[in-house]
Amino acid sequence: MTTKKPSTSTLGALKKSSYTSQSIKEELALNLRNKLKNKENVFEGIWGYENTVIPELERAILSKHNINLLGLRGQAKTRLARQMVSLLNEWIPVVEGSEINDDPLNPISIYAKEIIEELGDKTPINWLHRSDRYFEKLATPDVTIADLIGDVDPIKAANLKLSYDNEKVIHFGMIPRAHRCIFVINELPDLQARIQVSLFNILQEGDLQIRGFKLRMPLDLQFVFTANPEDYTNRGSIITPLKDRIGSQILTHYPYDITISKSITQQETNLDEVQEKLVYVPELAKDLLEYIVFQARESEYIDQKSGISARMSITAYQNLVSTADRRALIGGAKKTSVRLNDFMGIIPSITGKVELVYEGEQEGADIVAYRLINNGIKEIFPDLFPAIEKLEKEGEKTPYDELLQWFFEESEITILDESSEKEYKEVLNDIKPLENLINKYQPTTSKEDRPFLKELILWALVEYKKLNKSKLEDGYSFKDTLSNVLSGFR
Repeated sequence: MTTKKPSTSTLGALKKSSYTSQSIKEELALNLRNKLKNKENVFEGIWGYENTVIPELERAILSKHNINLLGLRGQAKTRLARQMVSLLNEWIPVVEGSEINDDPLNPISIYAKEIIEELGDKTPINWLHRSDRYFEKLATPDVTIADLIGDVDPIKAANLKLSYDNEKVIHFGMIPRAHRCIFVINELPDLQARIQVSLFNILQEGDLQIRGFKLRMPLDLQFVFTANPEDYTNRGSIITPLKDRIGSQILTHYPYDITISKSITQQETNLDEVQEKLVYVPELAKDLLEYIVFQARESEYIDQKSGISARMSITAYQNLVSTADRRALIGGAKKTSVRLNDFMGIIPSITGKVELVYEGEQEGADIVAYRLINNGIKEIFPDLFPAIEKLEKEGEKTPYDELLQWFFEESEITILDESSEKEYKEVLNDIKPLENLINKYQPTTSKEDRPFLKELILWALVEYKKLNKSKLEDGYSFKDTLSNVLSGFR
């Protein structure tokens, strides 16, 4: 909740108040200390970093360091930087009209110094909210020194009849304008080396170098850089002298387990209210989606150096729900549940989020995505039912014999993509051994989740080569593995 802007409006009134000047790093460190003492959560909505990244980031802030967050895409680097704003004081005073947020008690620009000298305690001041003290720039090869640092404005020089080495003719870039603010440069290695050089003295001494004219302006900034390790080899690098001036480099990472990954996906998905009411998503479907993402992070067909962003699971979940949503709309259903064959709808979310190695390009992005789905099914299945590999001894009975015998006798079933909820459930409920398996190994499964679990068993048995699955134009058919052989003798 934002508090009311302070009423103090002149330098004289500010001097009489309790306000004291602080550097931004002191400000961040002091407010972090208070939050830690009060057991407050500093970084909200950041999952999986509680014992790794966040303690390191807090140590860097307490050390008053400039920070580099190094990690693959989709690892919440920018989100961490943006949340540092909550550690700033809510309001700070600035000299009214200053381009660079001059502190009235410690001005650094010619403009602020001259107006204070002229007006003294009557100098008007304004108040800057912490939400306006965050600057962010994506590093691209076309970024110039003028963009970041500034340049001489010849029109100003001509109008004011001043030489180019006068501060008054300078047009300040983004960094000086972020004085007393958090300044984030995303994808730092993408900056050209000569642009990175321009940051040396700012990080170390606060000096600005513009067109050969050295200005002594002790800028007060909290720098946060982000970088992808891939950039060090594919596009550029952080030059060594600049790395030396960055106090802490913190390595980010992807979630270590399915539970954390699922929490991130559910937090970030933002389904609309209509879809939330119309589409029921079984917990097992949410788990399976995360298993698929974990499979992508291990796949030999995908370039692991480029990373698998958390955005893949978010967009895949959205597509999964939308697939069920679309089916319900076409069929006129008032309520539907996600099915396993709805996972075919997440393929576009996968193909757009992965970089394939040569073998993956040969296979094709769609095929790789389809394999990831099947691998996820194969991976999650042993968590729910007895592992099939351990039940292969000849003559030994297995928990799946009754189900396999049912298919041997009944030949096949077909599950259509656009079948109604009633038709979908009837097809699966006709297979009595499926219900028996669930009652024995997953008896607490809710009525709403059972159809999805039944379908999962069928897909898993296909992956373990116990059943055959055929893709139809409008769905899938499941049949006994011997049916194709026997059909040749009919």
